[in-house]
Amino acid sequence: MNRIANLSLIAVFSISLLISIAASAAQPVLLFDFGSGFPVASVQTSDAKADLSASGSLRVTTGHEKTWPGITLKAPEGKWNLAPYRYITAEIKNIDSQTVTVNCRVDNPGADGTNNCITDNITLAPGKSATLTVNIFPTPWRLSEPLELIGMRGFPVHKGKLDTANITQLLFFLNKPYTDHAFEIDNIRAAGEIRNLDAKTFIPFIDEFGQFAHNDWPGKIHSEKDLLNAKKTEENDFDQNPGPADWNQYGGWTAGPKLKATGSFRVEKFNDKWWLVDPEGRLFFSHGIDCVGSGNATPITDREHYYAALPKSSSPFAQFYGTGSWAPHGYYNVHSPYKTYDFSRANLLRKYGRTWKDDFAQITHRRLKSWAMNTIANWSAPEIYFMRKTPYVCTISYSSRQLEGSQGYWGKFYDVFDPSFRSKLRGRLASEKDETASDPWCIGYFVHNEIAWGDELSLALAALASPPDQPAKKVFIDDLKTKYKTIASLNKAWKTTYPDWQALLKSVTPPDRNQARQDLAAFYTKTAETYFKTIREELKAITPAKLYLGCRFAWVNDRAARAAAKFCDVVSYNRYARSVEDLALPDRIDMPLIIGEFHFGALDRGMFHTGLVPTADQKDRAEKYRSYLRGALRNPYIVGTHWFQYKDQATTGRGDGENYQIGFIDVADTPNPEIVEAARKIGRSMYQYRLENK
Repeated sequence: MNRIANLSLIAVFSISLLISIAASAAQPVLLFDFGSGFPVASVQTSDAKADLSASGSLRVTTGHEKTWPGITLKAPEGKWNLAPYRYITAEIKNIDSQTVTVNCRVDNPGADGTNNCITDNITLAPGKSATLTVNIFPTPWRLSEPLELIGMRGFPVHKGKLDTANITQLLFFLNKPYTDHAFEIDNIRAAGEIRNLDAKTFIPFIDEFGQFAHNDWPGKIHSEKDLLNAKKTEENDFDQNPGPADWNQYGGWTAGPKLKATGSFRVEKFNDKWWLVDPEGRLFFSHGIDCVGSGNATPITDREHYYAALPKSSSPFAQFYGTGSWAPHGYYNVHSPYKTYDFSRANLLRKYGRTWKDDFAQITHRRLKSWAMNTIANWSAPEIYFMRKTPYVCTISYSSRQLEGSQGYWGKFYDVFDPSFRSKLRGRLASEKDETASDPWCIGYFVHNEIAWGDELSLALAALASPPDQPAKKVFIDDLKTKYKTIASLNKAWKTTYPDWQALLKSVTPPDRNQARQDLAAFYTKTAETYFKTIREELKAITPAKLYLGCRFAWVNDRAARAAAKFCDVVSYNRYARSVEDLALPDRIDMPLIIGEFHFGALDRGMFHTGLVPTADQKDRAEKYRSYLRGALRNPYIVGTHWFQYKDQATTGRGDGENYQIGFIDVADTPNPEIVEAARKIGRSMYQYRLENK
């Protein structure tokens, strides 16, 4: 642990007074060290106990009676002025025998858990230590004054969510734990330099390569010569790292046990862990990456002035102009259609010349093998995966009649009782019959993504809130008629006053969820099981041997998850978290799981948003990747992890504004070396590691 020699209690409590002096160079500043003499009595506790450990850290033992057991550390002088800093870090160690997720909340006056505060967390296996980072300012750049910037989730700002000059306290707590826990905290610091930018000269802020113009970083492209040099550098890297020698053509483990070969990917439990098995009968863990393709367009309508060098219509680069209409959220949701430009493809033309499409596809397969990755995952380009050099999953998206009373982040749920739910799926699958259905390189099918499962009663309530002609509503009422016979019996059970069944059909006001819970829950289960059963039947009709990989749960309840387990071959989760080591189905149903999406991002490569799980920098990002994969490999249920996504999103965002630094490659087709090396190290050893570690 880092220590300040002979640090006295007075020095610790005087730090807040020195911050403004140290801030000119933005050197990291120590907020708490918990050395000898630290006044433990100053720590406020809630269903917790705090004391000093023998090693000089703060040991916290929490109960599980309260919703958020933990501690509060007050700023010694009433507040800290952390205006020059971007994040707060704390070293956390899990000294318990079970995995724990520790949250850190940074407060302004009036914080209530939602307002005037920012929270982040870290998940640690027993005995493990790591650094928890809370970003208190959204980017490494602060504008001199407010500036309206549109169409992006993240961008340089004048002020963030917190007033970083008036931080009053830090809370470390658990969220609804089921049992007691114990962890240690040490070396709480403020760090991360913020650079001030003049708002008057900020625009344009995107250069000709689609990069942030007002900053520099390792690997940034400054000229076409840099692109060609990067190409040569990567060729040398391939020579040094051709890929694992003990993998077969599919990426299965030739040095491991040989199981039954069926010519298709399948699942099998081996040595108390679930595995994918490749067509040749080799153990296979799907180490993959989403959105493998060349496209990365960004909207430019209403913000052409953001870009320093958009090409003229006569330029060979004008071919990368386009139009878009997809914008479920953000500025372009109400400003659609819109004009786009694709800097990524323009850079591929600069780098590879007229054959850029084929060259990019070829180098993508070389990269995946070199990076010890063996799966082209969801949302990827058929022209790349149909080269049949890397196994792939197939993405099935289709629309049918919606359940009008439902709601969700990406839209309404489907009415699975409407005939269109099956017929539209059957029509969509027909296009796969002569392509993926018999292709040994195809692992299986994801159908839909992050749909609106809600809580365990939501879809039943949504049916009753729908119009009278909604098929789901009619089926539900028919079920109620079968059970209760008369409307009077239903009214008695639900404590309602419907005059007749027709009144219930016409009503769009659902009953009290508690009074009708049993019937609502039963119909929710029927809806969920009908959803998965229908899809399984149609999939297996065209390709019995291929795996049904589920619907990529993001928000899900146990009732829906149990229905998935009943009909899927593998249940899929998009799990944006620090760890999936403890991920399991309800009741620990014993069947395989796959991670459809996860990522970590950082802001030290000229991007404005970290994505859903932030990290301090590229080194920390790579470490979080290693930790996540190791946890997944130890999990007996998980048979694969798919990173979202292949390349960073456009600096100025896609249609819904997402502009996350989440790629293995950047907008200029340059690999991020830290995360590439992390993937290589994990991939080369993942089979042995999974087989031997519990």
